[in-house]
Formats: sequence, structure tokens, C-alpha cells
Amino acid sequence: MAQASAFSRFLVSPSFYQSPTILSTVFVKVCSPYLPNPPLLSPQMNGSRSPNTKLMVGLVVSSLFTIVVLQAFLSWFVLQKGAQLRRQSTKYSFEEYASDAPVQFSFKEVRSATRNFRERIGVGGFGVVYKGVLPNNTVVAVKRLEGIEQGEKQFKMEVGTIGNTHHLNLVRLMGFCSEGQHRLLVYEFMRNGSLDNFLFMDGEGSINLHWEARFNIALGTARALTYLHEECQNCIIHCDIKPENILLDENYVPKVSDFWLAELMNSKFHRLQSLNVRGTRGYLAPEWRANRPTTSEAYVYSYGMVLLEIISGRRNFDVSEETENKTFMLWAYEEFHMGRTENIVDRMLGGEVNMEEVSRAIQVSFWCVQEQPSKRPSMGKVVHMLEGIVATGKPPPPKK
Repeated sequence: MAQASAFSRFLVSPSFYQSPTILSTVFVKVCSPYLPNPPLLSPQMNGSRSPNTKLMVGLVVSSLFTIVVLQAFLSWFVLQKGAQLRRQSTKYSFEEYASDAPVQFSFKEVRSATRNFRERIGVGGFGVVYKGVLPNNTVVAVKRLEGIEQGEKQFKMEVGTIGNTHHLNLVRLMGFCSEGQHRLLVYEFMRNGSLDNFLFMDGEGSINLHWEARFNIALGTARALTYLHEECQNCIIHCDIKPENILLDENYVPKVSDFWLAELMNSKFHRLQSLNVRGTRGYLAPEWRANRPTTSEAYVYSYGMVLLEIISGRRNFDVSEETENKTFMLWAYEEFHMGRTENIVDRMLGGEVNMEEVSRAIQVSFWCVQEQPSKRPSMGKVVHMLEGIVATGKPPPPKK
């Protein structure tokens, strides 16, 4: 009984067990609980499958290699495209991030923006202006320059210099193109066009500017010229001041354009163009017409002529029976001297004007058009006279 008990303990023992009461030794072999299935194929048959296995391994490896190559190519393409988009984003977001540096466009980009120069919105002595739209939907005005003789390097230097010229009343240069023979300038777009369209155009669809708007335009233009003549690091003399070069934005804020293009032009070419462009001759100072050296005072004279036109709504060089066959400037001075200021004011205003501002502006215009340059005020003083900070005084009569 004791042996059976010991044997039982041995059987349930998970390992070898030896009882001191039993003289003999008993070994019990316990089968494994898991018996692998016999091979389905004989060794000969297994050997015959080796080529298929190698083929499948080769296909898997080649597929993986193809996937890796495609993934690498797609990654490279995405990176390149992303870099290109970032460059374009940087280029076309200059309004927000790089307003101090005009963007350089390719001729292809400019041609695309203007739809192959389809919509012409202006023409002047320096070239034709077209409307364009940049890829970021910014509307621009593109001036295609004519008569530029500078090389590409000098042109870029001039553009870079003028690109740092910023003032509320100056049209902002947004970009340029200098490629081969192509020289183009990209400006901010002025929705209301140029001042001459409001002063001299009669008929259906024309818009009359009220006196407050006219006075603000005169004052804003004077401030822009003050900045160019007196406040820039390098004095910039505007060579073609006239209503056509005073643009108006959607709020009728004046912005002077073309304030540096003469620097890019051959002097002889520019002189001939200026004399041939409609209206320009009437704004030239006497010293300019006499081929004497010109300074900023010459453009004070031009401003005086423009100021008189803003007040009267008439071209300063017009001669008619109404002006007794005299130049408008001389006739206006006589009317003002006789106390008939209302005859000078544009009839389209219907008498709804501030006569104090009108009288002040008329006197300033006569000071600006003095024959002797030394008698003309600086543009800074013109601003103060218009604002009423400095007394105008009685101006001498203009030369007959």
C-alpha cells in the first residue's frame, strides 16, 4: 500500500521521483501533449517547389523596390513643387511681406497677367499702360516702356532705388520686368483713373468732383511733390506734372505717377516726347522752354498750372473769346485782381465752394507761375500756404 502510494506520488510528480522505500527503480515516459502533423509532401516534392519560392521572393523584392522608388520620386516632386509654390507665394505676397522691394517678373508672367496686353487703359509719353491681374488676384497697371536705353543692370538699380520711395500720395511701384529688350513696370491699380478725366471731360457718364475733393487733391499732390523735392534722401524732380499723371484711387485720394521715368529716358528723346504730348507744353516753365538749366522750381511752375486747372476745370493754355483771347492764366489773374473770383471757378461746382480756400488756392497758383524761379515758393511752403499756416500775400502779375 505504501508502494502504491509512493508510485502514485511518482506518477503525479512533474519530474523524476525516487522513493527510499522501494529498492527498484522505475522510469515512466510521458508522451508530449503536442504531436506535429506529418509532412504532406515528401522531401523530393519539397525540393521541386524551390524555384517557385525563389520566383515569389523575387517578385516581392522587386515590388518593394518599385514602391520605394515611386515613393522617393513622389517625395522629390512634392518637395520641388512645394518649393516652387513657396517661391511664388513669396513673390506674389509682396504686398504684405516685401512692400519695400519691387518684385521682378518674367516677361511670360507679365504677358499672362495682362492676357497678352489685351486691355489698354492709358497711353503717355513713356509708353502704353495695360490692366493686369496677378495670380493672387491683385489688379495692377502695367506700363510698357518705350525709348529705354539703359542696360538691364542700370535699369534694375534705378527700379530698386525708386522702389524705396514711399508716400501716401505717390503711386506705388509693385514690380518690374527687365528681360531682353522688354522693360515694364507694374504699379498698383488706380480705379478712378487720372484727374484729367474729371476736369475736362463733358458729356454723359462724366463725374463732377465737388470742391472739397478738388482741394484735397490739390493738397495731396503738393505733399507728394514736397516729399520728392525736399524729403527724399536724393531729390527726385518730376519732369512731367500734369493732370494725366495725377491718379485717383477708389476714395479719390490723389497719387502722383511717372515721378521718375525721365531719369530712365534719353534726355533728347524725353524733350521731344514732352513737346508732342497733348497738354504737356502748357505746363513747361519758361526756363525749360528756353533750354536753361532746370531745378525743382521748374516743377513748382507746373504745379501752379495744374492747381489753376483744378479750380477752373479748364485747360490753362486755352484761348477763347471768353478769356478775351488771352491765355487763361493771364485772364484769371485780371479777374481775381478785379474781385471777380467766381468767374474763375468751375461752373460745374454750381457755386458750392469754400471761397476762402478758393481765394487761397488761386493766389498760391499765381505765386507758383512767376517768371523768375527765385520768386516761386518751395513745395513745402506751398503746402503751408494751402493749409493756411503761412499767409499767401498778394502775388505779382504773371508775365504777359
